[in-house]
Amino acid sequence: MKTFPQIEKLLSRLPVLEPCGNDIRRAVDALAETFRRGGKLLICGNGGSAADADHISGELLKGFCSKRPLKPAARERLGEALAAELQDALPAIPLHSLGAINTAWLNDCNPYYGYAQLVWGLGREGDALLGISTSGNSKNVGFAMETARGKGLTTIGLSGADGGRLKTLADVCIRVPATETFKIQELHLPVYHAICLELEDIFFGEKK
Repeated sequence: MKTFPQIEKLLSRLPVLEPCGNDIRRAVDALAETFRRGGKLLICGNGGSAADADHISGELLKGFCSKRPLKPAARERLGEALAAELQDALPAIPLHSLGAINTAWLNDCNPYYGYAQLVWGLGREGDALLGISTSGNSKNVGFAMETARGKGLTTIGLSGADGGRLKTLADVCIRVPATETFKIQELHLPVYHAICLELEDIFFGEKK
């Protein structure tokens, strides 16, 4: 039976999240499978959720609570001096961070489809998309999720208690038990921290 120590610690510390515990575990499973097969994670959201997308990518692209030394084969290719300064990573791209294409799209095209265009251009079958929307009804996130499904990506949603349209578009939708935007965001942070910690344990293990 699979175990999720970081998720169990989260639920013990914040029992209010117990109702979405199974979906958090399913999200870890889906993301672990994405990274095992060489895929990457695309992340999209608006406002505070865009900031969360940045935060998540930061925890995945460098050491969070593990040292993540490069593997011997990589150290040999790079040389010891360079390899000693680098850390292993899980590939994650916050889509709002691509300023030139995002502003070009806003100027030239329908803004609601900006994230969808980036998913179409960057996503490959076997990748995953994490769509973050506190209401579950952000139009641009929804169109991105639709595009991801059509292109063969795994879709994961992070939302509030209702889930809105996001819950119908995501293979896994984590709906935290809150309805006010700021309270939803307050619960999103410990959820994605626990997911990142669990993934780090799965792929890297060794603690600082």
